[in-house]
Amino acid sequence: MDRAPHLLELEHLTTCFRSDQGELPAVDDVSWYVDKGEIVAIVGESGSGKTVSCLSILNLASQDGSAAISGSIRLEGRELVGLSPAELQKVRGKEIGMIFQEPMTSLNPVFTVGGQIDETLRAHTDLTRAERKKRIIELLELVGIPEAARRAKCYPHELSGGMKQRVMIAMALSCSPKILIADEPTTALDVTIQAQVLNLLRQLRDRLGMSIIIVTHDLGVVANFAERVIVMYAGCIVEQGSTRAVLKNPRHWYTKGLLASIPRLSAQKGVELTVIPGNVPDISEMPAGCRFCTRCGHAQPLCREQRPPMTELGGGHGAACWACAAGEGEAHE
Repeated sequence: MDRAPHLLELEHLTTCFRSDQGELPAVDDVSWYVDKGEIVAIVGESGSGKTVSCLSILNLASQDGSAAISGSIRLEGRELVGLSPAELQKVRGKEIGMIFQEPMTSLNPVFTVGGQIDETLRAHTDLTRAERKKRIIELLELVGIPEAARRAKCYPHELSGGMKQRVMIAMALSCSPKILIADEPTTALDVTIQAQVLNLLRQLRDRLGMSIIIVTHDLGVVANFAERVIVMYAGCIVEQGSTRAVLKNPRHWYTKGLLASIPRLSAQKGVELTVIPGNVPDISEMPAGCRFCTRCGHAQPLCREQRPPMTELGGGHGAACWACAAGEGEAHE
């Protein structure tokens, strides 16, 4: 019997940016999916391709047409790659909402926050002016903003960072999307506000039944919020699986390095923090084999020569490591 399609499915997605050196892949042959009501985290260092892969879903990776997208992106079985701008505009906001990085700069400073939410409603609904006004207040109340009618008339500079983030969430939810993409939603917020935003997103998921894709570099956020995690490095997926499986039993050396680098209160005084040596390679100088081989202290000759396949380890847990492909179970110890 054929399985039901995933809510969102990416297959062999590649996003290249055109440059003087030719087309350079920021995201290279990536495949992942999201099911209805699921919370999936995409984690990795800056430059790993997390944000670009999500922007590619709505063809927002570049505004000047410098990005070329290939592969397949299906929303409930409907192919998004190749849609016209007009057709994609109907998907943006209405079926897939997005919270962009840095709410301090994502909101237009010369318009009220209510006016900016109203712009989305006018683009995707047939509501009357009075109905839109009522909907704006309902949305602001939904995301926990007090005195919603008054706050709707405020300009972004009149709100705190946490309030701005809630406005961004309200805007993304304005048309009841099936999927919410949250790109670093807790960046630049203090720890208390971070927890409030994440709790709010989880409550909205439970109440509205939508799926959430959260892009983050914070493994603490992943552990407490996501049900499944995708680890990206240098434009590729190196490990994926349930949050518990990946964090409790990481199988790729990059994932192990990320977890080892988390500061711990139990660490002895004077002991230096663990770091992953080196930097993410430049997009124009990617290694021929495993992208992580230049920073991995356990790399073998094969790692430098051929790109490892994603090896299924059981229960949906997979890792792109030659040690796993060889059946060694664990990455080289």
